[in-house]
Amino acid sequence: MAETGAGPVSVLMVAIGGYGQHYLNALLALTPPESPRCRLAGVVDPQAMQSPAWPIVSALDVPVRSSIEEFYAEGHRADLAVISSPIHWHVPQTITALSRGSAVLCDKPLGATIQEAEDLIRARRQSGSWVMIGYQWSFSSAILTLKRDVRAGLFGRPIRASALCLWPREAGYYRRNDWAGRLRDEATGRWVLDGPANNAMAHFLHNLFFVLGPEMHLSACPLSVQAELYRAYPIESCDTAVCRAVTSGGVEVLFYASHVTERSVSPRFRLEFEDAVITWDEDEEKEIVAVDRKGRRKRYGAPDDTPQFQKLVAAIERASECRERAGQSTAPLSACRERATESTASRRDGLEPIICGPEAAMSQTLCVNAMHDSIIGINTFPSTVVRRQEGSERLFVAGLDDILLGCYAKGILPSEAGAEWAVAGRTVDLSGYHHFPGGREK
Repeated sequence: MAETGAGPVSVLMVAIGGYGQHYLNALLALTPPESPRCRLAGVVDPQAMQSPAWPIVSALDVPVRSSIEEFYAEGHRADLAVISSPIHWHVPQTITALSRGSAVLCDKPLGATIQEAEDLIRARRQSGSWVMIGYQWSFSSAILTLKRDVRAGLFGRPIRASALCLWPREAGYYRRNDWAGRLRDEATGRWVLDGPANNAMAHFLHNLFFVLGPEMHLSACPLSVQAELYRAYPIESCDTAVCRAVTSGGVEVLFYASHVTERSVSPRFRLEFEDAVITWDEDEEKEIVAVDRKGRRKRYGAPDDTPQFQKLVAAIERASECRERAGQSTAPLSACRERATESTASRRDGLEPIICGPEAAMSQTLCVNAMHDSIIGINTFPSTVVRRQEGSERLFVAGLDDILLGCYAKGILPSEAGAEWAVAGRTVDLSGYHHFPGGREK
């Protein structure tokens, strides 16, 4: 059982290397001695001493353990577990935390497979607790205001949603750990599906489904996906990913992402509706702008105007509210539950549904699974178009920038644009899709 009553929210940090150290820094910024909103209850990381944050953690005299099971088995407790471990550990560690009375903020993506997502939802329901998934744009004031207007029908029926991001990476990016660029984790055999769509650019794929969602706490669901996955680096997975999905509402969703373009192109998206077009281009407008048929403009600001760790603030506030409610009654902390698909029941408890829980995040997971099911093996760019940047280990594909930008502008895939190296994937029907790979569990 997590702690109840007054006092700061106790937080377990799971992983403090990589992005986890930024979560830790954000947490510590919320703990000024004069009025702490939260406190660090412990750290789980088998390589904690290698983290740049280790000097801070060691000075705090909190339990540091190699596994989440070890932390709880020793009798330690936490109101909230913040999980920013490798992708293939997200779901099993979240389920363990839920089973030991902690609510969870799990960083993106939810996990690697749709069956994991469904396992997590079952575990959350059994625990009576709640889970947030850390897609920071889903906590952004600009995105949430835009989504409210979309849901209100301000722009008419949605037709197409597109996103593009080109972030070149050097070879060292794939040597930074033992799972980067992998389809499966070698040690455990668990799916990872690392790649642009399930790691660095997962935010931008998720955001397309999220903005189109039927409720503020839900995302649109893909019903079919056709993808093209490529690699220039000698990795198991892909470094370039494109897809076309069609949602249950008939909206076309297009996604373009690569780590092997010659130049960097900041994330951008375009949402086309019957009565307006909404764009965000960090290099141009620097804010989301809706333009209707009469040329009238509505500005929303930029997604990143809201600090990225607003997701942590939201989780701590939720945990604090749950502690207060539990402390005011004889009911267990689990009475402060999150019923993500039962919005009216959740509101009867006096709580709004979690804005980005597993139900909202699983559309990205489902799409990524279908992307990998769409192709037979990752296609390798021909050596004739792969170049090495002078003076570095960075690889890039000649002309890939212009091809992907052109595809984004026209709403087509590279195979439809006639790229000589392009290979079209099959269209995957997602009706009844509950298991990766292959759609249905054998």
